[in-house]
Amino acid sequence: MKMLVIVSLGILSLTQTPTALADTANGKNLFLQRCAICHGPDLKATGPLATRSTPPTPDLTAPVFKKRLNDYPGVIVSSVILRPNGNLIPRTLQENGVKLPAHAWSVQDLRDLNDYMRGMIVKSR
Repeated sequence: MKMLVIVSLGILSLTQTPTALADTANGKNLFLQRCAICHGPDLKATGPLATRSTPPTPDLTAPVFKKRLNDYPGVIVSSVILRPNGNLIPRTLQENGVKLPAHAWSVQDLRDLNDYMRGMIVKSR
């Protein structure tokens, strides 16, 4: 499964998908269901679990993430899924009694989530 995600992210990062092909509603739904509990709906680390992880949840609208977004397309999504310590997100959720059902990520899901987050990050101040 991890290899499938790695290959999918590689494809995602190498191809520029026109925004018209991305399903922004799917990306928004994925973010709200799977990411907002820590990052908040505004991506500014305002979710209820933002301070309960170690390290604390980052503000994805910070200048460092905007720069990373421009320098490395797809890095926001891939950095979450392929974290060096791997178990940070599941551990944070488990320790706080949050149960997220498993999700069978598709390449389109990754594109949609990336495009939604990119749009939110770019338009933030």
